[in-house]
Amino acid sequence: MDGIGISAGIAIGKVLVYKEAELIIEKKQITNIKDEIKRLKMSIERATKEIDELYKEMLSTVGKYEAAIFNAHKMILNDPKFIDSIKSRINEHKVNAEYAIREISDYYISIFKNMEDEYLKARALDIEDISKRLVRILLGVKNKDLRSIKEECILVAEKLTPSDIAQMNKDMVMAIVTERGGRTSHTSIMIRAMEIPYVTGIKDIIKKVEDGENIIVDGSKGLVITNPSQEQIEEYRAKKYEFVRIKDEIKRIKGLRSISKDGVEVRLAANIGNPKDVEKVLENDGQGIGLYRSEFLYLNRDSVPSEEEQFNAYRFVAEKMGGKPVVARTLDVGGDKHVYCLNLPKESNPFLGYRAIRLCLDMEDIFKIQLRAILKASAYGNIKIAFPMVSSIEEIRRAKALLEEVKEELRLKRIPFNENLKIGMMVETPAAAIHSNIFAEEVDFFSIGTNDLIQYTLAVDRENEAISHLYSQYDPAVLKLIKMIIDNGHRAGIKVAMCGEAASDEKLIPVFLAMGLDEFSMNPSSLLKSKWIIKNTCKKEIEPMIETILSLPTAKEVEEFIDENILKKEEMNP
Repeated sequence: MDGIGISAGIAIGKVLVYKEAELIIEKKQITNIKDEIKRLKMSIERATKEIDELYKEMLSTVGKYEAAIFNAHKMILNDPKFIDSIKSRINEHKVNAEYAIREISDYYISIFKNMEDEYLKARALDIEDISKRLVRILLGVKNKDLRSIKEECILVAEKLTPSDIAQMNKDMVMAIVTERGGRTSHTSIMIRAMEIPYVTGIKDIIKKVEDGENIIVDGSKGLVITNPSQEQIEEYRAKKYEFVRIKDEIKRIKGLRSISKDGVEVRLAANIGNPKDVEKVLENDGQGIGLYRSEFLYLNRDSVPSEEEQFNAYRFVAEKMGGKPVVARTLDVGGDKHVYCLNLPKESNPFLGYRAIRLCLDMEDIFKIQLRAILKASAYGNIKIAFPMVSSIEEIRRAKALLEEVKEELRLKRIPFNENLKIGMMVETPAAAIHSNIFAEEVDFFSIGTNDLIQYTLAVDRENEAISHLYSQYDPAVLKLIKMIIDNGHRAGIKVAMCGEAASDEKLIPVFLAMGLDEFSMNPSSLLKSKWIIKNTCKKEIEPMIETILSLPTAKEVEEFIDENILKKEEMNP
């Protein structure tokens, strides 16, 4: 069974199926609103205590970065907008607290699930976790205790929440398989930190396996093998041994430079969506922040963040990175993200609509506040700026003109900033890729956003399950555009980075290195493995293969060619 590999590693063992306790929520009309609000308050207080315990447990067993996930849960519990919405539903509709919680949480979950940004989309599971905790407390229902697992097993579930992971017996769980999950969910972050192999995206998995059944899980390839033969068991035992050997090698390269076998050095940077993520970047040898998403400052609030608040968020990261480059992407929101403070209209097709640079150029006052904050923070570190979703020369020129206006305002007030701040753009539309030779004369660097570039090039909504199989970073049309962007950038003498999911694809890293990509930016947890791949790649040997790769007609043939001619040759297929 093919799924999505979230956490690398191989496990062979017996299944333990975990099913969540069913929560039957009946709609009840209430007469005493005050008592119902008291019930809600009691559930919030108890949930807060439970979350505090989970925080302490994660802090002692895994680490402060992963434990901080539960601080985020407490923030949601203390969010006046969320709690007041539940109280209003109880007051106005005279319904029981359980029903009100479900209605309000379902509303927020649908908002986050429909967001384009993977990091923000994954927050839906956090809201689901918190709301179910409140409802369980009110109903007096308890989940199966995952602490009580006494034998080694492979845990199989429809989905798992951060709370489930925090309290499971980590020493006995060899691997995890779920139907639902995402790369950037807090559940996935925790599982990766524990170094437990994890595969998600396998439909009806809890119906396809039974307790005690033998299975093999390959978290690197997103593969689950049920009822394996003895031959398969022996094969995967050997693969597991090789995986452990490579993992030990990866640990030993921490602190070393990212240089290929033939002496080509590239920068390995990280994508972050919150200032707290910086610690993870530094822990994993990140040489910079290739993408600092600014959207977190604008979400779940009624007013636009102040200049001071934004300045502090950028300054914090710039100072923490100690002179390493930090690329601040300007606001990239649209009709899909429900940013209340901007009062954006709902659109039938928000991904092709009023968003990112288009929106910012229309809302000059708000845009200039952000530009001022970034410029002021540039006095405290090596900050660069990148404009998202650019598709025309007019857009980049207008954005640069506004930036120059803000610079002049700061000069007049004698407020310090970096006069030589580097200006870049995200290349994530086919128009920007095709005209990259012209754009390269306007900016100091390119950052290729592969997630959107693939989506727009192939005309595939990656969230639409009916056509998601057509979305592929191996598609030769996409790879040709990436090669064009890199070549055009280099002809103009500018650096080219990549910050989409493809930047950490273990099969494509050698290909992009051979194409001449200067910087790879990715999730912090992928940095060391990517460095190991680069150190085991000879760029000169792969360069002659690029023409062949780009001439292949299908994504499948591209992937097969890389498997046979690059990974096997370089011995990089764990």
